[in-house]
Amino acid sequence: MAQPPDQTRRIPVARLARRGGLDVDLVPDAAARAALATELALLDLPKLRLSGRITPDGDSGWRLDATLGATVVQPCGVTLQPVTTRIDEAVTRRYARDTGEPDPRAGEEIEMPEDDTLEPLAEVIDLDAVLTEALALALPIAPRRADAGPGRAAAAPDDAAPDDDDPPGPFDALSGLRDRLARGGTGGDEG
Repeated sequence: MAQPPDQTRRIPVARLARRGGLDVDLVPDAAARAALATELALLDLPKLRLSGRITPDGDSGWRLDATLGATVVQPCGVTLQPVTTRIDEAVTRRYARDTGEPDPRAGEEIEMPEDDTLEPLAEVIDLDAVLTEALALALPIAPRRADAGPGRAAAAPDDAAPDDDDPPGPFDALSGLRDRLARGGTGGDEG
């Protein structure tokens, strides 16, 4: 029998019923969203929800099938102006007591598992950790405003002088060599 949605953030595995599973609906309050926004370097996190169901998986494992819904505000990678993004992602986690992970030995190659790997089953299923990880993975890497034109960087105006504190780029030495060769020099010491 299904249980009502649960606001508990840490689900004790011993509490889960093998026959029915557990509905979960996690909606963090404003303080929790603000703390998560700070942790993930967001400008704002006005909406956040993880809802789904934990069900038995195999003989002794559990599976979380949920939906992550969020509205995030990040700085534009070009203009640094706020960019609002809506995220709707499916979240699946599988937990088992024995994950069957290989025993890596020095010098031996191991095969990387598929995305549908089993996570170790602890005493609790931490929905906060699942929500934080899923949101971090779903965030746009380089959010960009629609009105941000190519080549317009917010870091410095076009007429700004180069900053002496910046380390030389990887091609700065090559451009100096090219200039010396164009002037007829060899670039080496003569003597």
